[in-house]
Amino acid sequence: MAKPNLTQAQHDAYWSKTSRLMWTILAIWFAASFVVHAFAIQLNEIVILGFPLGFYMAAQGSLIVFVILCFWNASAQNRIDEEFGVAED
Repeated sequence: MAKPNLTQAQHDAYWSKTSRLMWTILAIWFAASFVVHAFAIQLNEIVILGFPLGFYMAAQGSLIVFVILCFWNASAQNRIDEEFGVAED
């Protein structure tokens, strides 16, 4: 596979978009992993379908967020790759 010929400006723009996506997803992951669980006691005052919200987020909510983040990351990175002509066949 031949290396795509990107100018330095294109390479910098590509890395900027990829880096921004990575840091955004990392921030959402951190919030779903740690911030939500740090407030579990306060969230337990909110009840959804008979379950405290803190319990729900620990048991299911965070996992759902992680799966959505995986699909979003793949989709967004593919769009970035296509924009700069470095997408896989």
